[in-house]
Amino acid sequence: MSEQPVNDEPFRILRDVTLGEGVVVQAFTNLYGCRIGDETRVGTFVEVQKDVEIGRRCKIQSHTFICSGVTIEDEVFVGHGVMFINDKTPRATAGRGQLQTEDDWELIPTVIERGASLGSGAVILGGVTVGAGALVGAGAVVTRDVQPGEVVVGSPARALASRVH
Repeated sequence: MSEQPVNDEPFRILRDVTLGEGVVVQAFTNLYGCRIGDETRVGTFVEVQKDVEIGRRCKIQSHTFICSGVTIEDEVFVGHGVMFINDKTPRATAGRGQLQTEDDWELIPTVIERGASLGSGAVILGGVTVGAGALVGAGAVVTRDVQPGEVVVGSPARALASRVH
């Protein structure tokens, strides 16, 4: 494990991050309180929040947001502009109109299993599991679990076919 990526880029915020060997992090990224496995590549304009775990040999493309509660296993592809959501009922304020705090919502974990691929612009709602080797089409909104090897497209995402390896 190391504290710095193997490449030198400007304008990165890397705070309390555990990086595996050979990790590449491009410019204009914000990574804090997360763990990133060996040989993973993180593109520009990516934010990875605290307690996120990203496995080995993953590719996280530019403009992606990975919020707390997300676990990404090994060899996962995350396309450009993928958004993860970790709250099923987001609100700005609590009961009497005061701004919400961490005590006013429940973190809902999300898991992306080994070898899955998430197409550009996909939105992954909290509480779902995308199975091993599954493919989520570009722009899909994933509202429920995706089975291993399944291909899903659309909004909400629906099964298209099983993947052939």
